Amino acid sequence: MGQHTKATPLLEQHRACGGRMVEFAGWELPLHYGSQVSEHHAVRGAAGVFDVSHLALTAVSGRGAKAFLRRVLANDIDRLGGRVAGLYACLLNDSGCVLDDLIAYRLADDRYRVVSNAATVDSVREQLHRVARAFPVTIAPQDGRVTLAVQGPEAMERGAAVAGSVISRDFAAALAALKPFNVMDQAGILAARTGYTGEDGFEIYLAPAYGVGFWQALIEAGVVPCGLGARDTLRLEAGLCLYGQDMDASLTPLHCGLKWTVAMDPPQRNFIGRRALEALIGDADLPDFKGLIMRKKGMLRAGQRVRTSAGPGVVTSGGYSPTMGVSIGLARLPQGTHTECEVEIRGACVPCAVVKPPFVRHGRVLVYAGGKEN
Repeated sequence: MGQHTKATPLLEQHRACGGRMVEFAGWELPLHYGSQVSEHHAVRGAAGVFDVSHLALTAVSGRGAKAFLRRVLANDIDRLGGRVAGLYACLLNDSGCVLDDLIAYRLADDRYRVVSNAATVDSVREQLHRVARAFPVTIAPQDGRVTLAVQGPEAMERGAAVAGSVISRDFAAALAALKPFNVMDQAGILAARTGYTGEDGFEIYLAPAYGVGFWQALIEAGVVPCGLGARDTLRLEAGLCLYGQDMDASLTPLHCGLKWTVAMDPPQRNFIGRRALEALIGDADLPDFKGLIMRKKGMLRAGQRVRTSAGPGVVTSGGYSPTMGVSIGLARLPQGTHTECEVEIRGACVPCAVVKPPFVRHGRVLVYAGGKEN
């Protein structure tokens, strides 16, 4: 690993579980623990746990916190009303391009937590601090925690049982009662019923002493440790974007299938990047963001060129789907593309079906090569 690679507090636990460690966004993280496919199926069928301590947690607090987030995020935090819940949003620059995609959790009108990607932590915090100068708000990194994502149809049941033994019965009861995309903050421990896999589950942010014990108790309870490999195939099946592949600072949300995360109403909310997006809305050159399913053997990969009857496109993410048994991908395609296309792979044109993602959600295959739902 590189000289300046960061290690999570669970490094020794990963090694004890047989984790194959790799460098990712400046962190030493497990790629898998022996079988990426087995880990993928564990999450689809029961429960798996990911160490996502590389994600950046930032506290936003003060009487101007809500107004600040309404300015800095393209989605409107006011959509949450008085709920203690999370909002998926994009952080944009003045050109309307995506600096990062993140989740903002509302704990109170003057207290929020923002979770962003490891690879963008510097640019995100720079933008937050820059915009915060105009608001009565405090921006404070919450680094050094253990962050675990427990995912799968049995994740809530098993996770609550572990929380009862490691944290407290009261915490376990509150976790079990948590509704999708809601969040709780109890005894300094943040937990949210969110994830990046297309399955049920939760993400929990703990001090290292609690985090190590929680991880070990999950493994002892039969929850399967999972690495970056399974995390990527699961999110791809769920049709979820990956920063640096499906979107980056050269693209707007309108180019990445994320128009739904942009709140243009109310019109007086002047969020950063709004004017640039208003100039693009309705542009016939904006691409559609679609899913691809290969009809023959081969592998879809990011960067491959796509041929359609409406013009050229590009694969933004691709790989093998363990649930479907075929290669799938996400792609930017011209408007007007219908149900078929060809992808250039090593000089050959391979036929693919064009579908609307997600491919798999809650263990159920939603689309097939014919484009029909199950």
